[in-house]
Amino acid sequence: MPPGQPKIYHITHVENLASILAAGCIEADGRRVGQGSCQTSIGMTEIKRRRLYEIAVSCHPDTRVGEYVPFYFCPRSIMLYILYMGNHPDLTHYRDGQNPVLHLQVDLESAINWADKHGVHWAFSDRNAGSYYADFYNTRNELDKINWEAIKATDFRDSQIKEGKQAEFLIYDTCPWHLVEKIGVLNEKICNQVTTILRNTQHNPIVTIEKAWYY
Repeated sequence: MPPGQPKIYHITHVENLASILAAGCIEADGRRVGQGSCQTSIGMTEIKRRRLYEIAVSCHPDTRVGEYVPFYFCPRSIMLYILYMGNHPDLTHYRDGQNPVLHLQVDLESAINWADKHGVHWAFSDRNAGSYYADFYNTRNELDKINWEAIKATDFRDSQIKEGKQAEFLIYDTCPWHLVEKIGVLNEKICNQVTTILRNTQHNPIVTIEKAWYY
């Protein structure tokens, strides 16, 4: 069963925060590619390609994973570990590690309510949504399809844990900035940088140093 009031987390480079604020939303890769806009990418090239052009979100026909804004169900994700290690062969364009990575925290129920109110597609996967084997769901009563024990686990050497921990929540096209309730950062330097960028914004989430969210 899902925990009470589950949170979801979008990770992005601090250099992308200003453009997120300017847009008023977190944008899906597919939207940004279509507009020709550019951000600092922290993803893996081949998986991003699969998400954009190959892997369909089965519960919403004719949509691809890359058309959705992705969130993990936990901070300190396996993707963050890959960024931290910095030695994956598919990290062709990124070598800055975890230090400049922000966790944008959103309340799951608030995200679903917003999407339902505005007729926006949402879904979640039982593993990495960039996997060919991912199953997708789009009702609250299917949240038990997620391996919540894997989500909570800190040791992901077991293959079942590794798969389950990478489950994702997806919002089609954009996630409005006002849904972001908190920004978790690794250190004081990034905290100050984020606080400065947020200075003149109407919606100002709390910014906290969350060392436990990092490696």
